[in-house]
Amino acid sequence: MPLLADDIHRLFDTMVETGASDLHLTVGRAPCLRLKGRLRDIKHPPLTAEEVHALVGAIIPPLKLEEFRKVGSSDFAWAHGTKARFRVATFMQRGNPTMVCRLIPNKLLSFEQIGLSEKVIELLDRPRGLLLVTGPTGSGKTTTLATMVDYVNANREHHIITIEDPIEYYHTHQQCIVNQREVGVDVPSFAEALRRALREDPDVVLVGEMRDLETIATAITAAETGHLVLGTLHTTGSARTVDRIIDQFPPEQQEMVRVQLSVALIAVISQVLMPRADGKGMIAGFETMVMTPGIENHIRQAQTFKINSAIQTGRGRGMLLLDDHLTALYNAGKIDARQALLKCQDPRAMRERLGLEAAAVAVEE
Repeated sequence: MPLLADDIHRLFDTMVETGASDLHLTVGRAPCLRLKGRLRDIKHPPLTAEEVHALVGAIIPPLKLEEFRKVGSSDFAWAHGTKARFRVATFMQRGNPTMVCRLIPNKLLSFEQIGLSEKVIELLDRPRGLLLVTGPTGSGKTTTLATMVDYVNANREHHIITIEDPIEYYHTHQQCIVNQREVGVDVPSFAEALRRALREDPDVVLVGEMRDLETIATAITAAETGHLVLGTLHTTGSARTVDRIIDQFPPEQQEMVRVQLSVALIAVISQVLMPRADGKGMIAGFETMVMTPGIENHIRQAQTFKINSAIQTGRGRGMLLLDDHLTALYNAGKIDARQALLKCQDPRAMRERLGLEAAAVAVEE
């Protein structure tokens, strides 16, 4: 029996009931769920182009449909009643429509539930500076940032502006005023929204993606001039994050940017997301770098290769290397050796930490 437009709601119900993180709808394959990191087909014949068209058409907003037809892809958020919200990506491939829907948890998580040190809360009390949450796609950056915004919202009297594409977590006004702007709906671009935000009396600005030179430059300037700026980059590791930012600028500007960044940056939190060893959901691994005079100097002197050593000696300030956290999670039985090797920064050193036999078994799996 072919799937009709209304069946998208049944598929969303299945996601909620099974705890799937993603739903994939593509021509030539049955609807597919990502469960605990693995892809699992729903019992159904391979989808036709007509079926996927109908499922996409059932939920895509008119403005996004126009974008989809014009450029071949579009992203938006969808509320499935009061049960859940989804981040939806639609795109064309081989001339056919495709859709991927990611489940956004209804409840905001606490720092303890995420696994972040309470030392991070102290960073949110800073009146100004740039705090970056980094990691690959699907590592939980949005959830971490939403938890940070929720903490500030509940404990401070601030004006918070978020710039997102799309808006995933809705924040109600608590102690703070929270204004959320969606790129493509409320404002044309991240850069434009961030530039305007500086005139809108913000205390905290969340930039959903620092994806271009103008946005990065404006974010650094905002952090320098008295705002707490929360942002994301698709990098793993603090040193790589600093290098990525500096490399965005022309060579003749990089020395100046190093000085600006050394002053503006207050912390980098890098994270990865992995299946738990017991099969009960997912767990995050973190690297935390908090700015110190030593790290400031490494950035100014273009010696970012020394940042990891500074993090290792900065545990008292709440700093932690990703590979050290992964090792701790493995030793506690929370992740297996394969995940530690897949997500670590230095696979060779990780093999030695875990023992060659454990590493070999992980690779064979």
